[in-house]
Amino acid sequence: MINPVYSASEDRYEAGMKYRRSGNSGIMLPEISLGLWQNFGDTAPLARSREMLLHAFDKGVCHFDLANNYGPSYGSAESTFGKVMQSDLHPYRDELFISTKAGYDMWPGPYGNLGSRKYLMSSLDQSLKRMKLDYVDIFYSHRFDPDTPLQETMQALVDIVRSGKALYAGISNYPHEAAEYAYRYLADHDVPCLLHQVKYNMMHRVPETADLLEQAKEAGSGLIAFSPLAQGLLTDRYLNGIPSDSRAARDFSLKASTITPELIEKIQKLTALAAERGQSLAQMALAWTLKNDLVTSVIVGASSVAQLDNNLAAINNTEFTTEELNIIDSLTK
Repeated sequence: MINPVYSASEDRYEAGMKYRRSGNSGIMLPEISLGLWQNFGDTAPLARSREMLLHAFDKGVCHFDLANNYGPSYGSAESTFGKVMQSDLHPYRDELFISTKAGYDMWPGPYGNLGSRKYLMSSLDQSLKRMKLDYVDIFYSHRFDPDTPLQETMQALVDIVRSGKALYAGISNYPHEAAEYAYRYLADHDVPCLLHQVKYNMMHRVPETADLLEQAKEAGSGLIAFSPLAQGLLTDRYLNGIPSDSRAARDFSLKASTITPELIEKIQKLTALAAERGQSLAQMALAWTLKNDLVTSVIVGASSVAQLDNNLAAINNTEFTTEELNIIDSLTK
């Protein structure tokens, strides 16, 4: 089957999406960005991946978040994106903000993991080939490597930006002290950190307790949150047990042992609160993360257009009463 020629919606920037400035930069990101961690690899139908990517762009989602080993299998999410880029999105390249990362396991041997200059640079070259791109908009060091001098990792980011293979540099999953060094080193070398990508949701408050939110602001960096739905926990997915096709059932990134009766009871109470707000639990969870103006954007995954639309509707109500926040805190802190 030959796909019809894609033409982006003319009102894609009037479709309701809102945009926030990333730190002290000229970049504006959509409040909700689309991540390709799962559901876009070579185990997923290309037609469905294409449909979600194009639908997201038609709704004003111009930021797509990837990493070298997203799939499954490793590299396949980037390859999927590259196919859609080549067939449909190429005319809109200058409207898109595309990220990729390196830092976790990608290929065998000592140079396919962590934070060496060789790994970061080799990985980015491979990523660009898979995605059919000349450059990415931001390239991240995906995690702090305690065994590689941080100067080496940061200098690699500086040189990558200066080479033109990335427009901006970012860090992801960095603890406070390492992030402080990264912000300072990059700024001193005139390649300021654009974003710190962290796990942040109402059940995972580390960015608050470790002072990562204020730290990013003081450094002039944006902060972008991944896993805002706690890998499906903050949805209706597990209200009636563990579905056979869920992440918990696969015991992959979410362990089945974490789905306890006590947790289910808390999720049920959160679901009831969301209903009082006129939202699904997923929408309330996204809205909770976005209520903080120190958050530039949240990254969502999706397995269907309907699920994506449900998530995008979260931006319509991000205001919370003190009573609502107290209830959420009592159930999640």
